[in-house]
Amino acid sequence: MGGVPLHIVLLLFGVALTAGFVDTIAGGGGMLTIPALLLTPSLSPEMALATNKLQSSCGSTSAAFCFWRKGYIHFKPMLGGMFTTAVGAAVGVILIHIIDSGILAKVLPLLLITVAGIFIAMPTLGDVDHAAKLGFWGFALGLTLPIGFYDGFLGPGSGSFYILALIAFRGETLRQATMEAKVFNAMSNLTALTVFIIAGHIVWSLGVVMGVGQMLGAKLASGLVISRGSRLIRPMVIIMSVLMSLYLAYRNWFLPYF
Repeated sequence: MGGVPLHIVLLLFGVALTAGFVDTIAGGGGMLTIPALLLTPSLSPEMALATNKLQSSCGSTSAAFCFWRKGYIHFKPMLGGMFTTAVGAAVGVILIHIIDSGILAKVLPLLLITVAGIFIAMPTLGDVDHAAKLGFWGFALGLTLPIGFYDGFLGPGSGSFYILALIAFRGETLRQATMEAKVFNAMSNLTALTVFIIAGHIVWSLGVVMGVGQMLGAKLASGLVISRGSRLIRPMVIIMSVLMSLYLAYRNWFLPYF
């Protein structure tokens, strides 16, 4: 599998399973899988990032499918947002090597802490649905397009941004927003994956093994999202947003000086 020893493959399978579980509930799975792949012997950074996109696409697509099969996802009103998410992600992943991501990477920890702070300060946010502030296309052009671009360009925390946007501007409950966020995540992941396939950096055998782990984790988590709703999602979103903020602050604010 790309020259990767079997015991490391099994370890990466476990990491992917855990990431799929966490990512389905609150996002942040890439915080586990990307460092694990970057530390894997014989994988270049390009191979690690491309393989990560394959396995994460399996997780987000599997979660979205589970929610759709249970009757919680209705694609027709989401088509505009799905389209603009794909467009944004395609532009973002193409511009990765053209535009310096340094400034955005340094601001990101503050944005994620803000997300956590909003959910802490407003403990009933998303408990009940309310009237939408934006129509389908207003939401698609004003929010899923830029979040899709960010997801393709940089990525960490995009799930949290989708969830908050769906609650604030589409009037969704936290549970429904979490489920619909996986559809947008799946669209941006699959779009970025297409670009990586064309570039040819994916280690397919390893990506498929990790993808199976992602799907198992997503399957387990999707049932909990449906059954426990905001009681599970809210603390997980807060915890993962804080952890991602700390991780990214260390990597982008402090690590360059060591």
